[in-house]
Amino acid sequence: MKKLKFKPQAVIFDMDGVIVDSMPYHFIAWYEALRPYGVRVTCFDVFAKEGEQWEKSLRYFLRRAGIKPTAQLLAEIFARRRKIFKKNFKRFLFKGAVELLFRLKNNGYLLGLVTGTPLAQVKKILPPRIFNLFEAVITGDRVKKGKPHPQPYLTAACALKLKPKRCLVIENAPFGIESAGKAGMYCVAVTTSLPAQYLGMADMVVDTLEDVSLLIKSCASNN
Repeated sequence: MKKLKFKPQAVIFDMDGVIVDSMPYHFIAWYEALRPYGVRVTCFDVFAKEGEQWEKSLRYFLRRAGIKPTAQLLAEIFARRRKIFKKNFKRFLFKGAVELLFRLKNNGYLLGLVTGTPLAQVKKILPPRIFNLFEAVITGDRVKKGKPHPQPYLTAACALKLKPKRCLVIENAPFGIESAGKAGMYCVAVTTSLPAQYLGMADMVVDTLEDVSLLIKSCASNN
């Protein structure tokens, strides 16, 4: 396995598809919420736009289908999507996620969470003992510009009081990788949602969180 060339002071995680295996449920929610309006989305459509603010994604899906995204329609579909997601979602943390987060915390790393999901939803998805591990939580409703804009990750660095180059980002989707890169952060992508061929903008691609753990462990031992 490749090794990091620096020891980060903070590790910043995306949530969906990195810590929580939630992307299949997001797809179901999008698919079922849009279907009555004649809008079809694929897994790739949803997974590729993961990390983007939900309203922007919905506007894109509607416009692609030739439908004007009025405020009333957006609110209506959002309500359907939220209801469907809540009905179907089963919380599964990725193997190694809890162990990795607590290991990093115990070894003195600062932890950040950057997600396009609104804060209220994040608090429902993550168990309190996991949510409280993060010194900085930047959600889609806390920034004006979401991923792939660098603002979410720059906001996290500011909250952590660190320069971006001292932060390591763990992502799983193209928009998140682009956001981290534009923010000047080193990004490791995991192939939990998309194959490696779609994650080429990352500085490094690994398959699991166990790989991430080994990567950071080897980095610490070499510094």
